[in-house]
Amino acid sequence: MALSTFANGADVYPVPTDSIRLSDPFVLADKASGIYYMTGTGGQLWKSPDLANWAGPYNVVEIDPNSWMGANPMIWAAEIHKHNGKYYYFATFTNRDVIIDTVQGRKIERRACHILESDNPEGPYKPISKANYLPEDKPTLDATLWIDEDSKPYMIYCHEWIQNDNGTVEKIELTPDFASTTGSGKILFKASDSPWSREKLNGEICPNRVTDGPYVFKTATGKLGMIWTSWIYNVYTQGVAYSKSGTLDGPWIQEAEPITPPDFGHGMIFTDFKGRKIMACHSHKDINGYYLRIPHFFEVDTSGDKLKIVKPYHP
Repeated sequence: MALSTFANGADVYPVPTDSIRLSDPFVLADKASGIYYMTGTGGQLWKSPDLANWAGPYNVVEIDPNSWMGANPMIWAAEIHKHNGKYYYFATFTNRDVIIDTVQGRKIERRACHILESDNPEGPYKPISKANYLPEDKPTLDATLWIDEDSKPYMIYCHEWIQNDNGTVEKIELTPDFASTTGSGKILFKASDSPWSREKLNGEICPNRVTDGPYVFKTATGKLGMIWTSWIYNVYTQGVAYSKSGTLDGPWIQEAEPITPPDFGHGMIFTDFKGRKIMACHSHKDINGYYLRIPHFFEVDTSGDKLKIVKPYHP
């Protein structure tokens, strides 16, 4: 049962990880509180002292019903980033009542990445501004944050394949206060650049058109990488790319093989309170057209030039 606010008094963590149903999990290991905060699609928050047992879900988002999002937007792929003492909530919001385009008979709803903020990891998270971070006629999703070698903050996001027919991963510079973007977006790579993703289209086998869930990381040797997710036919699959220049500008070289086992994806990487590198992602199972997605953890190794999956992590 969802709670509107965090409960007062002693915390109880009655829910094991494998009982949670959550797409696109993102974990903030908040050293100040000694608590792990997990969010994702749905706009709610879970919290845990040990990654094994959780309390929640809690509603932590306060939307302005008079904004472009409308009164009851869908919320996808939420992330929480701590920066300069504040907590920033990057998420995708969809207003299903507004149609921005029609492509090949498909109506495209108003969907865009936006940033909310709070002084507390438990929220409430409120929009920093009413400004559009990205063009309103462009469906964007799965925003994440990266501070690049120029010390400037960037929003990394996907331009959805349902409009451009070949999904992209792009970057756009944020203002220092994260209240808006500056300049225009730049394509980092396209779905068709992947050597491992595939689909069958009009009788022909070709690269899959989906880009999903980008997350930027750096190895201990300073190599810049990005995990992102697509499909191999009906198998949800995550790959990895590395920047040849060491900056977001790339060029991004795609690894030949996926990084995670089949039907795991939309990952991110965090450091737990014991110093281990952990990847959070969700498992994917199609049950009669219903997507069952459960958060999972993998211990990973970033000590060399490339990301390696060590083993499933069971706290």
